[in-house]
Amino acid sequence: MRTKVRDGVRGARSLARHSESFTRRLLAWYERSARDLPWRRTRDPYQVLVSEVMLQQTQVSRVSEFYPRFLERFPDLHALASAKPRAVREAWDGLGYYARARNLHELAKSVVRQYHAALPEEPQELMKLPGVGPYTAGAVASFAYEKPVPAVDTNAARGLRRVFFGRETGNGKRETDVWQTAAGLVPKDGKKAWKSNQAIMELGALICVARKPKCPECPVRTACKVGRRSVMR
Repeated sequence: MRTKVRDGVRGARSLARHSESFTRRLLAWYERSARDLPWRRTRDPYQVLVSEVMLQQTQVSRVSEFYPRFLERFPDLHALASAKPRAVREAWDGLGYYARARNLHELAKSVVRQYHAALPEEPQELMKLPGVGPYTAGAVASFAYEKPVPAVDTNAARGLRRVFFGRETGNGKRETDVWQTAAGLVPKDGKKAWKSNQAIMELGALICVARKPKCPECPVRTACKVGRRSVMR
């Protein structure tokens, strides 16, 4: 029994050191390499939400083109909520996956009606809104309100799986493990949490890509289970 307890303590300490090394290297890299994206320059909850909905299944370059035009036409939740469905569809035309536009429109009407046009701050409340899942809820809470909560998109999940679990894919309980790991990495300070979440996603978008990860260029390779294996080959 004591042996198991000692092994558990050693394992927890090892994971803590692993996490600290990962976070330190990742944030240093982010400071040097982060892209200057328009939605990273704002803490306005509505603007953050619009960017996150647009970025679902759409390339950053495409969103960068549509994002400012959409906000110019619908600058706040009131403007979007009062718009005709056809106008919202026209503003979204070219981005595809039009259910996103319908959900965003319904969300705006719900928030104006139920929350006096103020987006909730907590992920649990955000997830009650149309079209908002765990990632979008975490992203709005973290990037708009600087809440110390995880935001795990496809890019972040892929990186975390490779770094901490040494695997390429995941499902079911394994993805719960990824979210729990992400939650453990989030700094308690809100501003640092914002940067940490952005950095993990940026790593997945630029370095830890899906098909051919750029392990030789990775700032956290020595802390990554997959990266260490690639060095030994």
